[in-house]
Amino acid sequence: MKKIGLYFGTFNPIHIGHMVIANHMVEFSDLDEVWFVVTPQSPFKTKKTLLDNHHRYQMVFEATKDFTKLKPSKIEFDLPQPNYTINTLVHLEETYSADFKFCLIMGADNLKSFHKWKNYEAILANYELYVYPRISDGAIEDQFKNHPKIHQVNAPIMEVSSTFIRKNHALGKNIRALLPDTVWHYMDEMNFYR
Repeated sequence: MKKIGLYFGTFNPIHIGHMVIANHMVEFSDLDEVWFVVTPQSPFKTKKTLLDNHHRYQMVFEATKDFTKLKPSKIEFDLPQPNYTINTLVHLEETYSADFKFCLIMGADNLKSFHKWKNYEAILANYELYVYPRISDGAIEDQFKNHPKIHQVNAPIMEVSSTFIRKNHALGKNIRALLPDTVWHYMDEMNFYR
């Protein structure tokens, strides 16, 4: 049974930070694959700067096409909005349970607010969490420290953000080095974030 790490995000756009973390997870943990789950709309984010779902999915597809262990996923596109992780996990379980064991990938900043997630107890009871380091304020709750289902993965700290990329691209800065080449070409061709 393959162990799949689910890396949720709007990927608006996907950048080298996302790629480095996903690749590190799949090469230096017991995960067999990482699926980039492109989120149509987060309950915590407004939609005004979000590109259409299919464009963000296409950029993830472009970024991952040469990596056999990294896959794009649009599984959330057909689920009711706003989308909660627990619902996606249940849906994936019903669709693929015989072939895959699903796990969550998240940054340490998300783990600090994990107790606010919908049904976080059910998530933790049924799924493993793979956490990568992030520089952020706040503390991880005691209940999540040394938890048998929470694995701290010593991935490189990537302080690159999609917000930074969008903002500076609009200002005419050269942000090409922060994006996989294929993503840069797609973004440039489509004239996104200008």
